[in-house]
Amino acid sequence: MLEVHLDSWLRGFGPRSHEKVEADSVEHLLDALDARYPRLRFKLRDESGTLRKYVRVFVDGTDVSGTTGVATSLVGARTIDILHSIAGG
Repeated sequence: MLEVHLDSWLRGFGPRSHEKVEADSVEHLLDALDARYPRLRFKLRDESGTLRKYVRVFVDGTDVSGTTGVATSLVGARTIDILHSIAGG
């Protein structure tokens, strides 16, 4: 089981604290979160299933957003942190 943590903004659409999820890839993890929390849909991925450019996914502390993204394997992983960056000026 993976322990998933969302940042404070995303918690408004998903779990209020950490969530335990069984998944073998980031894609399947996001699918499971979407199924449990429909309001999260399209906050993390666009219509094609690609991570949004302002979303960062950390697998055991390593940012996979700009590398393997949703295809990242979670076999052996323990902790997932999902952060939504804030832009503006």
